[in-house]
Amino acid sequence: MAGYLNESDFVMVEEGFSTRDLLEELTLGASQATTGKVAAFFVADLGAVVRKHFCFLKYLPRVRPFYAVKCNSSLGVLKVLAELGLGFSCANKAEMELVQHIGVPASKIICANPCKQIAQIKYAAKHGVRLLSFDNEVELAKVVKSHPSAKMVLCIATQDSHSLNHLSLRFGASLKSCRHLLENAKKSHVEVVGVSFHIGSGCPDPQAYAQSIADARLVFQMGAELGHTMNILDLGGGFPGLEGAKVRFEEIASVINSALDLYFPEGCGVDILAELGRYYVTSAFTVAVSIVAKKEALLDQPSREEETSSAPKTIVYHLDEGVYGIFNSVLFDNNCPTPTLQKNPSADQPLYSSSLWGPAVDGSDRVAEGLWLPQLHVGDWLVFDNMGAYTMDTKSLLGGTQAYRITYAMSRLAWEALRGQLLPAEDQDAEDVCKPLSCGWEITDTLCVGPVFTPASIM
Repeated sequence: MAGYLNESDFVMVEEGFSTRDLLEELTLGASQATTGKVAAFFVADLGAVVRKHFCFLKYLPRVRPFYAVKCNSSLGVLKVLAELGLGFSCANKAEMELVQHIGVPASKIICANPCKQIAQIKYAAKHGVRLLSFDNEVELAKVVKSHPSAKMVLCIATQDSHSLNHLSLRFGASLKSCRHLLENAKKSHVEVVGVSFHIGSGCPDPQAYAQSIADARLVFQMGAELGHTMNILDLGGGFPGLEGAKVRFEEIASVINSALDLYFPEGCGVDILAELGRYYVTSAFTVAVSIVAKKEALLDQPSREEETSSAPKTIVYHLDEGVYGIFNSVLFDNNCPTPTLQKNPSADQPLYSSSLWGPAVDGSDRVAEGLWLPQLHVGDWLVFDNMGAYTMDTKSLLGGTQAYRITYAMSRLAWEALRGQLLPAEDQDAEDVCKPLSCGWEITDTLCVGPVFTPASIM
């Protein structure tokens, strides 16, 4: 093994022990002093991350995955993905610093933000990160001045009008401007080695990948005509992290494979990369958040004369975390988080119209509404699944205040698969930025057995 992840980094659990079981132990054992300091308890199933990786290798065997650090920069995730041999896509200095802190070499890092601060470019130059993205002349000039030995990847715009996040509004050069940018790079003696794109998250049409791959082929031809040696195609991200997504990962992979066979056939000398975030971590994290306050409110705000004991009411619960923290997906992804209770209510227990709010004194800090819940109390914990993507901040992991606790777990089966399938780190070429597992996908079916919620024992 490469030595990024050790058994001391996580709780080893036997098959059948779920993250919910572990969460229940953590929250029930939390003292009053602890709950006053910790707003949320995360449990991360690192085995789920391992399973996702094996599935990726099975369906996209020609693509080498890079992990988008901005999605979830928790150390357990970074370590297990480094152990799996992934490269890392970093958007800023803090992310580059974080992955290098755990021992990831600069050759496995791409600075994929096409609009960087000069200080970030200088940091990349000083610490050996040579692969950088750009999509405009100003960015190119900054790199020429601060990192002349960089290898540049030209980020092109995509058709992402149907995606939840329209990245092409801010990032990506149009096809019409690509030749001009490539000419300027040649005049400035900057090496452009590839093309990247990102169709945005939540795209319902996998054909968007095929169109972008076709567009990238045109840019490769432009680069060859101008004397650039281009050998990297970066497919970006946008891959779903949930099994119930409108478009399944397998469907997207099928479209990508067909497009690659057509425009970048095997043996063409082009290295195919992808930058995945949500895909790896969304379903791996479960969180428990405590109720800190509650009150009853009238649903329709009747006048004082109309107020009676029979007027419809809703119960407002205030949580330790809100949309400016771990529930930011409410603002950015239009999600409506649905909690579950640690203890199932009895059949005869009445349910009440309920809403959940964060701690900010702000009318926008609304986590969820229209819920029907039993009567809850201050100090009770609500559990939310699929909370691995964009729920934690890199800065808090670099010495800042962290308002949540993360407990990592992995089954013995997943750990043995991780230990047994990796290529030796010392056999990898320094320039070969990411050697994935050689044949780990063959045990995917064994590892992808659905979770069993019968408690077993923690070793």
